[in-house]
Amino acid sequence: MSKKAFDKFINKAESGAKKKERIRQEKKQVRAEKNAYFEAQKRLAKERRKQQSAISYQQPAVSGQPSAKGKHQSGASDQRPGAGKQKQVEKQLKANDKSPAFKNQRATTEAASKSQISNLPAGRQGQKSKISNDEMPLNKFIAWSGVCARREAADIVKAGKVTVNGKLVTEPPFRVSQADTIKVNGKKISLQKNLVYILLNKPKDYITTTDDPEGRKTVMDLVKGATTERVFPVGRLDRNTTGVLLLTNDGEVAQRLTHPKYEVKKIYEVRLDKPVTKQQLDTIASGITLEDGFIQPDSVAYADTKDRSVIGIEIHSGKNRIVRRIFEHLGFDVKNLDRVMYGIFTKKNVDRGKWRFLTEKEIRLLKHLNTSFSNKKSQHQ
Repeated sequence: MSKKAFDKFINKAESGAKKKERIRQEKKQVRAEKNAYFEAQKRLAKERRKQQSAISYQQPAVSGQPSAKGKHQSGASDQRPGAGKQKQVEKQLKANDKSPAFKNQRATTEAASKSQISNLPAGRQGQKSKISNDEMPLNKFIAWSGVCARREAADIVKAGKVTVNGKLVTEPPFRVSQADTIKVNGKKISLQKNLVYILLNKPKDYITTTDDPEGRKTVMDLVKGATTERVFPVGRLDRNTTGVLLLTNDGEVAQRLTHPKYEVKKIYEVRLDKPVTKQQLDTIASGITLEDGFIQPDSVAYADTKDRSVIGIEIHSGKNRIVRRIFEHLGFDVKNLDRVMYGIFTKKNVDRGKWRFLTEKEIRLLKHLNTSFSNKKSQHQ
């Protein structure tokens, strides 16, 4: 868009102070995660050494040799066959590993480690999965398998469409790992190895879904052949809404873009059936109450000062058809709705109906989108 009144919404430059604070917060999160990980590893190693030391001290004396206690008393003249002792220690360690007492102690240590890791900042859960032997909630596993976004995965589990090792599971937090056999609607799924990120400029008359029982055109038809991986659209655009849409098989990124706490901004150009008065524009800016509650845009202005029927609106709410409902509430008919920006992405250099892969830099930015902001918000609550 080239209209000056609307350009201020797009590609706002991040101030130096905000950039420094964001970097500082991200470094702080990385340090906390790293320290928690190594503390957990030290604890486990310490328990292991304690077991080995106890077993080594309690070893009976080899025939013709004094006991461990006697060795300390007799000094250098008391020698023991090192190789034989090592084998005995290893044998005893293996036996102890299978004992109930050692298993309980190890479980207690691992539980403490998991508890410490669970206190990591929001959005930094990758290390937690490694420490807990790759276990994760069922809905997270489904999302990472490229079936759908994480919140949608929770609905699928609750609907009774998922089995784990042949048994029906309806609780999204149920812990699973790659060793489990997990099926969604009877089809086995597995974690995605190759993550794909596609930016699409959606045209009209396409449904934002992976398939349609009525046989209508979907956005998947537009990216057919782009990848052999199974991707899904992040969020939804109405059939007649155009503009920026992301498709991926990265469930964590989809979660970040759609979860309310990250407040990912979306900017739309709205073309209406009649001009909007200054008073009506102020009413929208102040917020209005719809059937499902109060809603206030982040910004709203004329996109073209010569045509007051074209409005630019920035909003982070993910409510269904929220932009259309705002204007319909005031008696307007939305003739055209185009999403010109979603998070950090615009449709620049992507023609309508076309797509492109994200660059490596865009993927890095996407994975940290609004992380510092969401963490600050959680701390204030």
